[in-house]
Amino acid sequence: MNTGVFLAQAAQQGAAGLGGMLIPMVLVFGIFYFMMIRPQQRKEKERLRMITELRAGQKIVFAGGLIGTVAEARENTFMVEIAPKVLIEVARSAVSKVFKEGDPLPMDGAR
Repeated sequence: MNTGVFLAQAAQQGAAGLGGMLIPMVLVFGIFYFMMIRPQQRKEKERLRMITELRAGQKIVFAGGLIGTVAEARENTFMVEIAPKVLIEVARSAVSKVFKEGDPLPMDGAR
């Protein structure tokens, strides 16, 4: 008889322990999602939008720090002028920043 009571109590505590652990784990995952994953997805979506909107004549900076002007936008690459009459072909994914009209270039203040 005592064994049945002990088994019933152990079963109730096991079920309560699982529910008690599940709620904090869900909360931690929710906080992690809204603090880490979602902002990163939003930032990547904005970067991809910026790259698809690039047109000829815009100044850009590449991941390696190279600055140039888009001469031609192709499907997967850009033809970029990095010096007068010097064109290079660069992958779209290498673009890290687009200079807006009136933005100072990093080299302007160094002279």
